[in-house]
Amino acid sequence: MSIQLAQLIEAMESIAPTRHAESWDNVGLLVGDPQQSISRAIVCIDYTADVAAEARSLGCDAVIAYHPAIFEGLKRLTAGSVVFDALRRGLPIYSPHTAWDVAPGGVNDFLMDILAVNSRRALRPAQPKPTTCKLVVFTPVSAVERVSGAIFAAGAGHIGNYSGCSFRVPGTGTFFGGEGANPVVGQAGRFEQVDELRLESIVPLGLLDKVIAALRTAHPYEEPAFDIVPLQPPPDGLGQGRIGRFDVPIDRRELLERIRKGLGLSHLLVAGPVEGLVSSAACLAGAGGEYLKDALEQQAGLYLTGEIRHHDAVKAAQRGVTVVCTLHSNSERASLSRLVQRLGQCLPGLDTRLSSKDRDPFVIIG
Repeated sequence: MSIQLAQLIEAMESIAPTRHAESWDNVGLLVGDPQQSISRAIVCIDYTADVAAEARSLGCDAVIAYHPAIFEGLKRLTAGSVVFDALRRGLPIYSPHTAWDVAPGGVNDFLMDILAVNSRRALRPAQPKPTTCKLVVFTPVSAVERVSGAIFAAGAGHIGNYSGCSFRVPGTGTFFGGEGANPVVGQAGRFEQVDELRLESIVPLGLLDKVIAALRTAHPYEEPAFDIVPLQPPPDGLGQGRIGRFDVPIDRRELLERIRKGLGLSHLLVAGPVEGLVSSAACLAGAGGEYLKDALEQQAGLYLTGEIRHHDAVKAAQRGVTVVCTLHSNSERASLSRLVQRLGQCLPGLDTRLSSKDRDPFVIIG
């Protein structure tokens, strides 16, 4: 049985919407044609040569690689590159990366589940990006229907299932037409007062240029006055990392054992106290140095991450915070089993498999 790649993209968007990814990230479909057919996908952290060989041996015709196989701008693609090979074979590659980090139930929620923290929130809440603005235009009363009709036709005024939405307030406009002015109302060289309406409406940012062009065409004034006010969405509770409190304080050694078993690791790197009770914990999968200050400010007793700088670990330990490092991808990999499960629920027609060759590049020898 096969599906279209577009269906996989749609499923991934429902699980980990790419609009929530960090602005510096490169997520979504990186290689491939949404209209192509796929039947078997392999899921991994890094799309390496070993994973590519495994995918070929298993007959996989799609790859979901958590870390982007293409991260920065490419100047050339040559033989020997896994991306070149994927392009040549027509093998699509999709990356969720920080969108999966932020997603409910994603990487960081997975880590908090291992810690058994029930009450949790984003360690650093995201500020949703504006997607709409309020357009405010001032028009003569006689022209308001023509102007409003033009901007509505261009895409303004939609709120949910309603269209043609606006708010209108009467007022007085004033102007003095200088040399060369040809006012529609009143005369140049004289201070004028005109009965006007303040017309407000909502505009998607993607349609703003089109709406402004329609406004200028329909408005009777030489120089129509208008304001554009970006509308900041309310916080949605999403964001990077997680922090929360335990229902009852828990012994640090028990927490360390939960982490080790939950991530399937034989070793952990730990800085700071390993004994005593802790009431709260924070986590950030991958490279967690940037978010340590958030954990310290919010008084986390334990901070779980993939990697952190030496001096940051010292700073946290001196403040009595236990820092647990797993190595970068070890903090992310175990969550992929949940991603495979979610995809199976969304796309029962797609055979989704977890890579057995995907490994952290570092190993502990001793």
